[in-house]
Amino acid sequence: MLSSWYLPQSAKIGGREYKLRCDFRDVLRIFSYFNDPDLADVLKWQIALSLFYEGEIPQQNRWEAMAYLADFITCGKKETGGSRRLLDWEQDGNLIIGEVNRVAGYEIRQKEFIHWWTFLSYFHAIGEGQLSFLLTIRQKRLRGEKLTDWEERYFRENRETVELKTRYSKAEMADREKLLQMLADG
Repeated sequence: MLSSWYLPQSAKIGGREYKLRCDFRDVLRIFSYFNDPDLADVLKWQIALSLFYEGEIPQQNRWEAMAYLADFITCGKKETGGSRRLLDWEQDGNLIIGEVNRVAGYEIRQKEFIHWWTFLSYFHAIGEGQLSFLLTIRQKRLRGEKLTDWEERYFRENRETVELKTRYSKAEMADREKLLQMLADG
């Protein structure tokens, strides 16, 4: 059972204790693999487990290890699901870092270790700022709500920042290139 009052640094999986790689950069690295459209889900999980746990997880304990990793990432909170993505940890990285640094009161990238849960605490304490404004615009657009004049102007001037980029696999990119070439040859 995960508790908000402790920062877990190890986990008991299949009766064995495993040290965790739980720095915020470790978890963000796992996210980058989960977001890779060229990797099969089974490979994503194999990579995630190898990045998160120190030591090899036996095959019979993989489901338990995967469940623990998923709970760890959400600090033991169950995700409600059903909502569309508003944030991309990689695309929005500079904004996130700036806001988290402001909350933390120091440059977090200079620290050798910041537990993922500590990082998330900083992240959830972000108040009004550029990131929250950006997320408000994304949320309104997803819901089909009308943007204020200021939000509309910001969106037009910063479309590349506001719109979440779609990640295509190499095969999808090749198909898109073929289609574009066919249209150009027309």
